[in-house]
Amino acid sequence: MHHHTLINALKASQNWINQFNHGNLDYCVASFAEGATLDVTPMGQFTGQEQIHTFWQGILQSGAQDLVYKDTQATLISDDEVQLSAKWQMTIGRGQILAEHWRRQGDGHWKLAAMTLEFSEQF
Repeated sequence: MHHHTLINALKASQNWINQFNHGNLDYCVASFAEGATLDVTPMGQFTGQEQIHTFWQGILQSGAQDLVYKDTQATLISDDEVQLSAKWQMTIGRGQILAEHWRRQGDGHWKLAAMTLEFSEQF
């Protein structure tokens, strides 16, 4: 069961990356649960879908694409929660995903309760 939980969360994360790379802003924002937080060093903290939308819209408009994760690690928090971390790189920079907190919703969909990332370099 636990193994299954990890796989489903990793799949949700991979779907998010794919949709981001297709410029699908709505999907990316809808993947954050109501009241989710997005913490981005050095840009600041964004809470709720409206602020999160504004942040990702700016990133996509600046030409961000080809997002890839490396060294992804997944930690089981509970049957319904998984935390991921990874190194990321895309056209506009690179850095670390310190935490992607994925939570299974009542309807079975996986959503982000929180994401913490940092830009170590902007291109």
